[in-house]
Amino acid sequence: MIESLPLLGAGGHSTAGVDFTALEIRTTGLRPGHVVELAAVRVRADGFVVGELSTLVDPGPGIPPGPAVVHGITREDLDGAPAFGAALGSLLNLCRGSVVVTHDLPLVDAFLRHEVTRIGARVPVLPGVGTLAAARAALPLPNYRLATVAHAFGIAARPGPSALSGARTVAQLAVGLLGRHGFTFAVPPVPPALPQFAVGPVRPRPEEPLDEPGWMAEALERVVAGQGGDAYLDLLAGVVADQHLTADEVAELAALAAEAGWPADRVRATHERFVVAVREIAERDGVVTAAEARELRQVATALGVGEAGDLRPSTAGKPTRVLVLGTTVAADRLRARVLAEGVKPAKKLTASVTHLVVDATVPVNEPRLTRAAELGAVVLDVRAAPVELGFEPPPAPRPVVVAPDRTAAVVGGRLLMGVGLLLMFIVVVAMFAGSTLGAGIFLAVLGVGALLGGWWIAEPAPPRPGLR
Repeated sequence: MIESLPLLGAGGHSTAGVDFTALEIRTTGLRPGHVVELAAVRVRADGFVVGELSTLVDPGPGIPPGPAVVHGITREDLDGAPAFGAALGSLLNLCRGSVVVTHDLPLVDAFLRHEVTRIGARVPVLPGVGTLAAARAALPLPNYRLATVAHAFGIAARPGPSALSGARTVAQLAVGLLGRHGFTFAVPPVPPALPQFAVGPVRPRPEEPLDEPGWMAEALERVVAGQGGDAYLDLLAGVVADQHLTADEVAELAALAAEAGWPADRVRATHERFVVAVREIAERDGVVTAAEARELRQVATALGVGEAGDLRPSTAGKPTRVLVLGTTVAADRLRARVLAEGVKPAKKLTASVTHLVVDATVPVNEPRLTRAAELGAVVLDVRAAPVELGFEPPPAPRPVVVAPDRTAAVVGGRLLMGVGLLLMFIVVVAMFAGSTLGAGIFLAVLGVGALLGGWWIAEPAPPRPGLR
């Protein structure tokens, strides 16, 4: 249903003037099955939101909604919601004439194709872009979960469990990623001609405010994932972001992995790798509170790897915590560097922030600059930050070549110039006194030679590279 458009750097077809429709879904499992919620947000290249669509989708009477621990959707929520076929027309109407953009494009495409095939619909292929693949090409990050990528690109809003929350984040990500990182289309996108579809009823899920992310949610952005990603690890990270995990939630996750064909030993290895990674990141911060140690131990025990979650409280000092402000490529790269270096990132200015980094897009009257000084945070320019934060060594100083002492040469040269001037004076006096022309010319040549020789000796040589 969605064909991935190859992206290039400079030299391809510009993305300017292109509308994007950000699409996110919530499903019954890890492998193609049923869609239980879909959402789409259409934006212009400048970020203006053209329209939104959000609805729960009933997969059929009595069909379980899948992992409620992940997406928060119950069977009762789906009763009375439109079927996929009834919501498809509204989705295609919003996508008309645009490029579809979603985070994990292959996964979303697989589920949509499965649903379209199941209902026997014929849908033209839509051009699309995956922000996961584009972000991987743009920035080196520990992992490419949507929350991690959004943070690296300076998107303040944290994606929640709803599909609409994810679609809004993807829409902002597409504007920032494709707009300022210079991506172009390898071939011009050609959206297919679509008829006008009847608009059926929709049933959006009520939006609930998200709690402030705890330390584990922040640590998850720094957990290194494999090159190919890990869908189960992504779900696991989303579930434990609230620092708590129950036995029922673990059982639901295990059932989800089993349905996707994962053997038990692979699930356990993933659990252990996850807990060890979070523990190492917590210890790297230098300060581990008793609450953090207790929460990680609880999560590790629930996952069956309690011995890997032995995190001991420590108070070695105030950990480095960096807030990067700005909308340039340099700011994006520094946010990615902060995550990759395992340093604590920040999304807003609080007393825990030790460094505030700004780029050229941040005005000098930005209130947070004054506030950062009041809080004792170090304010840095984005260009100097990698060195100041210890990510890079300071540049080697230019070698200074000390010029030799020329005092004697200067004195000698000036004395010789004085002799030359004296000879010239004698020539003038002699000529007025009636001296012969030959003698005058001889003395004049000697005087000019002494002047030029003295000047050459006394004047410094032209500077060579490295001298200062």
